[in-house]
Amino acid sequence: MLNQYLQRSMGFLGACADYQEAQAVLIGLPMDYTVSLRPGARFGPQQIRNISIGLEMYSPYQDKSLADLAYYDAGDLELPFGNTLESLKRMEDVAREVFASRKFPLFLGGEHLVSLPLIKACAASYPELVVFHFDAHTDLRETFFGEENSHATVMRKVADIIKGKNLYQFGIRSGEKEEFEYARENTHLYFAEIFPALEQAVKEVKGKAVYISLDIDVLDPAYAPGTGTPEPGGCTSREIIQAILAMKDLKVVGMDLVEVAPAYDQSERTAILAAKIVREALLAYVG
Repeated sequence: MLNQYLQRSMGFLGACADYQEAQAVLIGLPMDYTVSLRPGARFGPQQIRNISIGLEMYSPYQDKSLADLAYYDAGDLELPFGNTLESLKRMEDVAREVFASRKFPLFLGGEHLVSLPLIKACAASYPELVVFHFDAHTDLRETFFGEENSHATVMRKVADIIKGKNLYQFGIRSGEKEEFEYARENTHLYFAEIFPALEQAVKEVKGKAVYISLDIDVLDPAYAPGTGTPEPGGCTSREIIQAILAMKDLKVVGMDLVEVAPAYDQSERTAILAAKIVREALLAYVG
């Protein structure tokens, strides 16, 4: 199944050539069919790979190197353009295979709707799954422009899958009134905040399986302008790296990084930050 839908491409910095020996696997999900402002996130996975060569393999934050970690870049899934349901199905099929292998998957989006089949597959392998959601937006709408499947509804659907109180939302600073009302009753939402809320949440969920979903627009557009729906008032690049490191003692079983849209950032600082997040996440949760 994994090989059936994959397109080979330039791999992420230092990726090994063998899936079987890998402890972790990177998979690109080039879908942006439901974005509401600016398209282009489908080009995010490959741009993150391309710019990753600008990084060192060594992390001074963790005193670890990617050279000591076996991880495989599987390339991008081949998706039927515009067919949302079939694309989601293919993602779920591939994600189930990776989770069943007990390898650590790190998925590169793509729009945030791609998280839905990934978390659904993860929850099938880890029934009491906790999701840590980093984002500027609540993503808790029931429908968006009449569509149930949208990057604006993804976390509402996730909450239905994992039970809302297993959903922790950090950095949120945009959404409809009804979404915030829903969150107060059903999720753990921390308005415009990552720290110190994250530190307390880490203590609460220690020992449980955790999936991380990180929308790059959790950052202030000054640090990550290359995204489809930028939202002022976000965190700094230093804070998001600190957040990745703050979760290193958790049982993190999978992660996605979504909504990088290279066309809106000629400086490429959004993609290089995303690549650095990938490096730190691999070393923190696998290495």
